[in-house]
Amino acid sequence: MHQTRLAVIGLGNVGHRLLELLQLKRDTLQARFHRQFVIVGVCDSTGGVTDPRGVDIATILELKRSRHCLADLPQAQIHAHPADWLSTFESDIVVELTPTNLQTGEPGLSVIRHALARKISVVTANKGPLVLAYAELATLARQNGVALLHSATVTGGLPTLNIGTRDLNVATIERVEGILNGTTNYILSRMAQGQTYAEALKHAQEIGMAEADPTLDVDGWDAANKLVIIANAVLRRPTQLKDVSVEGIRHITPEDIRSAAEHKQTIKLIASAERIGKDYNLSVRPTRLEQSHPLARLGAGMMGVIYETDINGTIFAAIQEEDPYPTAAAVLRDIVQVATHPH
Repeated sequence: MHQTRLAVIGLGNVGHRLLELLQLKRDTLQARFHRQFVIVGVCDSTGGVTDPRGVDIATILELKRSRHCLADLPQAQIHAHPADWLSTFESDIVVELTPTNLQTGEPGLSVIRHALARKISVVTANKGPLVLAYAELATLARQNGVALLHSATVTGGLPTLNIGTRDLNVATIERVEGILNGTTNYILSRMAQGQTYAEALKHAQEIGMAEADPTLDVDGWDAANKLVIIANAVLRRPTQLKDVSVEGIRHITPEDIRSAAEHKQTIKLIASAERIGKDYNLSVRPTRLEQSHPLARLGAGMMGVIYETDINGTIFAAIQEEDPYPTAAAVLRDIVQVATHPH
């Protein structure tokens, strides 16, 4: 039985659920892949614990359920930065799940740089470092012969990036369009049922679908960040956020929704990359779709993507994702990919 040593950095919603999935799927992972996935180090924002024999996942989960932090454990190491903590033990894969920071990318950016420079593969669900430094990190991984996988950064459990990078790796992609942000799709779907924008947003906040400050979602920036990652990873187009034309949904009114419905159309926040010559036009904006359009049929809590290609036809994929488990499952999928297909 092969053993893969994991260092998990970040124990928010996704990190917490990843630990649960590693417990739940332990027997499946061993039977299918003949591997034991052992967490030799785990840290949150307060400190970390390490054990070369494997950290007790049950203890960590119970600690987090009781709303304590890792620094409360007697064996915890208090560190100034998780990248420093990483240097204190050996691991095969660094799983970077710190909160997204779109201003500096920290602390995730330094963690990923540090791991790749040490020739350790990285799996992440953190958009910030990829949006800010995709080319640098991809080059660093390639130069050091290790993997940088991040399928969970776009549409959670939906394998949007895997379809584009693996299944369409020979095709020319003529157009990508998708509903990449679940919050705005939830709001627009509620508005189509008769609510105002303010009512739909308030409801989304009450159920935890929208943040107290919904700016990233409703102004289109979350979808734009995901489109930047798609452009870099799938379209192989060096792309930064400034290359994307962005418009949000704050100005959408019930009258706009009714007018669209009268014309048998539905308004959705669409992220698109359309091939023009040898380049792509990148945008995020509210768009009227015919009701027969696959993306128009995606209701609250759903996300989806369409790839139009030259040789693979048109591919449509969607997901109903109402909690962080599918995103955590995407992280686990990447971990297995790195462990079973070493670079």
